[in-house]
Amino acid sequence: MNGLILAGGEGSRLIEEGIETPKPLIHVGGEPLIVRLLEQLSALGCETLTCMVRVDLAGVFTALRSRDFGTPVNVIACRTPSSLHTLVQGFEKVPDGNVFCTMVDSVMPPADWRAVYDGARTALARGADALLAVTPFVDDESPLYVRTDPNGLVLELPDAGAAAVPTGTPVTGGVYAFSPRARSAARDALARGITRMRGFLRDFAARGARIATLSVARIIDVDHAADVRLANAWLDSAGRGPRE
Repeated sequence: MNGLILAGGEGSRLIEEGIETPKPLIHVGGEPLIVRLLEQLSALGCETLTCMVRVDLAGVFTALRSRDFGTPVNVIACRTPSSLHTLVQGFEKVPDGNVFCTMVDSVMPPADWRAVYDGARTALARGADALLAVTPFVDDESPLYVRTDPNGLVLELPDAGAAAVPTGTPVTGGVYAFSPRARSAARDALARGITRMRGFLRDFAARGARIATLSVARIIDVDHAADVRLANAWLDSAGRGPRE
């Protein structure tokens, strides 16, 4: 399994709230988000690590340059117009095979990272085209809900504006695993004009992909100053360290 971290966004909502630190360098659990993730993915067993980092975030490149994560790290400068552009460019830089992928602002305690990673390996080995980490914890302006069949396979991905989304329906958490088929499907979706990650996932499911899910109690998406405080308090209670 190859690890891929997506950090191609601007972090505009944090900037609007007066946080000038680039999102990948915001400290959560005692470390910058991107450092914490690289340590975590290495500890999980990813054979390679690739980071897609917005080109104008010079401090991120400096922070990673002297770090040893115990696994080869390829930091790629990008200036992509959308999340799917970043994902597809990342796929081009990652070695062939399955990919364990996370957005740079997805926060979980170590035990949940392990559960998702192990679940992803099992699901892909059994023929799934992808796996989504999902959570009943909804703390997002525009959550992407996930409806599944009794076996946990994705039926559809309605958004917050969809009618009659049942209470308790889980949402995506920004952590995924992708098979080689998903990698080629993402390139095809981008070529057809789909630009957002959620658009690709919807399209992939609608075209009959076998997308598994694994639910964890909470995944925090660090988009606001309040999210930073919440994530730090939660990790303090759950155990900070990424190492096992």
